[in-house]
This record gives sequence, structure tokens and C-alpha cells, in this order.
Amino acid sequence: MADRAAVTVDEQHAAGFPPVARADARILILGTMPGRASLAAGRYYAYPHNAFWPIMGELLGFDSQAGYATRCAALRKARIALWDVLASCQRPGSLDADIDRDSIQANDFADFFQRHRAIRTVFFNGVEAERLFTRHVLRADQPWPTLKFQRLPSTSPANASVSRTDKLAAWSVIRDAQSGKHSTDPP
Repeated sequence: MADRAAVTVDEQHAAGFPPVARADARILILGTMPGRASLAAGRYYAYPHNAFWPIMGELLGFDSQAGYATRCAALRKARIALWDVLASCQRPGSLDADIDRDSIQANDFADFFQRHRAIRTVFFNGVEAERLFTRHVLRADQPWPTLKFQRLPSTSPANASVSRTDKLAAWSVIRDAQSGKHSTDPP
């Protein structure tokens, strides 16, 4: 493991990606911040052991090994938007636990929801995404009463206590949300 003192500030600074979304998206899936592999590749969930793309491929019927543009197009076609809670932060590695809490800058969700008015359900990819959204974004004065929120098990391989089969079963609620049968309480 590299000595933390040897890591430069530039290596520690993480800036997220724009959302993958079409204007009439109905579902938003939120992660925290892309990890190093994703940042280096310029793609969401680029780390090969992350279960996000295999799970979404299974749920939506696309090849999870297809090119990135094809996978993103499949999400858009299903009216699913993909983004992260954080716009930027300082983090010496890829783990959410390593995020410097004083460096957090959340994405502009007021603008996002203004431009994506059909979104009805927000799914959090793991506990930390939900926690960061609740702490840095969700406020009593936000006019989002029609949104439903639900935390799903993280697709990260760091969430090894939940099998990929169990993750897939939990993430299958996305199908219900697509059909309008999904119901949850706010966080």
C-alpha cells in the first residue's frame, strides 16, 4: 500500500461526471463518487468487480459487457438516470470511508430535478450514498414531495457480505419502479 504522504493533492481530488439521463427519466440511481478506476476510464462503474453493470444488464436485458455507450443507452431507454451525490471531494483512494468530509461538494439536485420532472423514485447504491444525500442535499425546504427514496445494497465488491445473487434480488425493485408499482418512504 502506498504511503499516504506520497499521494499528491491532484491524486486525492475526485471530481464526478455529468449525469447519464434523458429529460423524461423516471428513476434516478445515485452512487457516492466514482472510484479511481472509473475516474481514470471516464465511465461510471468501470471497476470490473463492481456488480452494477451485470445487475442492470440482467434487470434490463442488455449485455453488461457491451460498450459503455451501449450500456448507458440501455439505461436511458429504460428511463433510468445515473449520477452521484457528490460533485467533488478529496479522497486518497476509492473507498467512501476515505472521503474527507470537509471537502464534500454535492451536485446541484435542485437544478437536476427541475430539468428531470418525471423522476419519481431515487435509488441509492449503498448506505453511504443515502447518508450523503440526506446530509448534504435533502432539506425540509426542498419541493420534492413526490419523490420516493430507497437504499439498495451497494454493488461495490467492498460490500462482500451481500452476495451478487442477493444484490440482484434486492435491485429487482427497479422493475417495479419502472411499472409504477413501487412504493417507499422517504429517508
